[in-house]
Amino acid sequence: MITIKEVKTKGDLTSFVKFPFELYKNSPYFVPPIIKEELQVLQPATNPAFKNAEAKFFLAYKNNKIVGRISGIINHLEINDLKKSKVRFGWFDVIDDIEVTKALLEKVITYGKQHQLAYIEGPVGFSNMDKAGLLIKGFDELNSMITWYNHPYYSEHLKSLGFENAATWVEYKIKVPEQIHPKVLKFSHIIKERYQLKLIKFSKSKEILPFVDAMFDLLNKTYSSLQTFVPIQQYQIEHYKEKYIPYINPDYITCITDATGKLIAFSIVMPSFSKALKKANGKMYPFGFLHLLKAQRKNDTAAFYLIGVDPDYQNKGVTALIFKEMNETFLRNGIKKVETNPELEENKAIQALWTDYDHVQHKRRRTYKKSLLTD
Repeated sequence: MITIKEVKTKGDLTSFVKFPFELYKNSPYFVPPIIKEELQVLQPATNPAFKNAEAKFFLAYKNNKIVGRISGIINHLEINDLKKSKVRFGWFDVIDDIEVTKALLEKVITYGKQHQLAYIEGPVGFSNMDKAGLLIKGFDELNSMITWYNHPYYSEHLKSLGFENAATWVEYKIKVPEQIHPKVLKFSHIIKERYQLKLIKFSKSKEILPFVDAMFDLLNKTYSSLQTFVPIQQYQIEHYKEKYIPYINPDYITCITDATGKLIAFSIVMPSFSKALKKANGKMYPFGFLHLLKAQRKNDTAAFYLIGVDPDYQNKGVTALIFKEMNETFLRNGIKKVETNPELEENKAIQALWTDYDHVQHKRRRTYKKSLLTD
């Protein structure tokens, strides 16, 4: 018999966060989050996303053992301002039992119907800055710090339950060239001179802070036309400053300003923390932070997280300048390969950036949706 229990206590929430550790304990590819940080993400007191969202969390039990989990999320900003009548589901993990999957999803469907919403979609987080998508290709690859891992049967469960494809993301693995591409060198110089652009590099993390607001403003401008877009709010920006700046190696950040000092482009790349997080196994102490610190300082793999370009400068070759700086940074720090963050499949502009590099599309992930409207 399957029993679904809504998470109400701190103990339940801890069980909710720890369930994937048990489910994937024998997987060489599952990269666990830091438990303390994951708990903070799921609580209103420590995650500002709850200022415009609400959520419920559910655990599935079978024979008194946890066999699945799911969250139901309602983003009021998305519903009221963007007119997307959607209940989100996320933090979805389950054993290979479609009845457990069905029981979990029914709880979120009921939650959505109670709020008169038109459809359910997931897995996603609170906003487009959170993890999103079921892995449907790349099951033999480590997930990154900003993606979920899952077993291959997840998507089959959803399709069997009448869910349809929604958004699809692709991820690439790129080999870092031992020499900067001649075309990149040529065009970066031309573009810099033509538009009187200035490169900003950083030696300390705190030097990045004055540029963070402008970075997120560019993100909103860069990705506003994409289907999953939800505007990033100022309180979220303040939260990201506090949460992520300490992890950033300033040498991996590039900002570009115009002649007036206005930020017109940036890129955020970080050393990959996947192997370090796997060694930490959810705990910062006593040794987890040492693994992360070592990964930050000595690594042969980088993760390409974000790039933003002012619409007025898109298609003008500004990315050549960014790539030149990144390539120099990689060579200086011994980086041999780079993994991109998930990119929406229809975002051809960003995928075109890898054309001149030795690259392979090694992962694919997808969200699924289903109508809640009945005749």
